[in-house]
Amino acid sequence: MRDVHSTEELDIPEGVDVAVKSRIITVKGPRGTLVKNVRHIDMDIRLVKNKSNSKVTLAVWQGGRKHVACLRTIRSLISNMIKGVTKGFRYKMRAVYAHFPINCIIQDNGAALEIRNFLGEKVVRNVKMLEGVTVYESKAQKDELILEGTDVQNVSQSAASIHGVCRVRNKDIRKFLDGIYVSEKGTISEE
Repeated sequence: MRDVHSTEELDIPEGVDVAVKSRIITVKGPRGTLVKNVRHIDMDIRLVKNKSNSKVTLAVWQGGRKHVACLRTIRSLISNMIKGVTKGFRYKMRAVYAHFPINCIIQDNGAALEIRNFLGEKVVRNVKMLEGVTVYESKAQKDELILEGTDVQNVSQSAASIHGVCRVRNKDIRKFLDGIYVSEKGTISEE
């Protein structure tokens, strides 16, 4: 059964500028600018500005169950963009090993990562960070990498790429727990 009209609203905080033009969403804040193209989803995206506050309204007309579910998806996507340009995203990753210590070498001022001596192998693994993501070693914790950026999708995909390149193959993964794992997710400027 189709819903005649479904809507979602999202308030925009002070200091953040949101622009919508033909389903291309641009969010500007103190940490930079993010742009997302959501033309593949058929919905009305409007920016309502009042004197006191402004908000984004999303609407779907005659939508089925999955089409209406896209409302919440786009709402959370815009919310993550706002959080990214105000606070930023930080992922912490830990290198876990039983015998052979994993050597992580940061290259190009945090734009790439080189992983050596994984399970004692001579293969050198290289991972390039996505656009806007920087990686550095933690000063407080041994064998910890910190990834920071404004776009949560790029930060999490870079963390997944690091994790994926260090997977144990052809062994029982219940015994060989070596690898680089995400230990903590959060924002850069914690409140």
